[in-house]
Amino acid sequence: MSDEVVRLLQKAYQDEIETVMNYMTNSIVLDGVRAEEIKESLQQDIQEELGHAEQLGNRLKQLDEHPPGSAAFEANQLSLQPPEDTTDVLSVIEGVLDAEDDAIETYRALVVAADEADDPVTEDLAVTLLADEEAHRTEFRGFKKEYSQE
Repeated sequence: MSDEVVRLLQKAYQDEIETVMNYMTNSIVLDGVRAEEIKESLQQDIQEELGHAEQLGNRLKQLDEHPPGSAAFEANQLSLQPPEDTTDVLSVIEGVLDAEDDAIETYRALVVAADEADDPVTEDLAVTLLADEEAHRTEFRGFKKEYSQE
């Protein structure tokens, strides 16, 4: 088992938990008719991101490690904080895209690290989660196109 694999699994776990918190907050605070589709998408993604965190935590446990607790938590998703103007849906969309880009980067690094560590189980998990995050990013790129044209 590689220290880099464990580090990336723990980072990804923490990032997924932070994403759940920010998606939930934004799905609650956004206002306006135009916000409804985004709020609904965020609410659906919360369960998927929580599932990702659980899978990552279980993989850490299988490797005789553990996911980080709240005392080790460091917030990084500054662009995904709820907007002052609760009708500023575009800022939330851009924050989601930043979070998805970060997740994609982390999972790609995890695929490489797991391959180098000859850990096909972690590599397979990272590929699966990478595909989910790329799908989320595609969905929110579409939302951004719609909002940017208005």
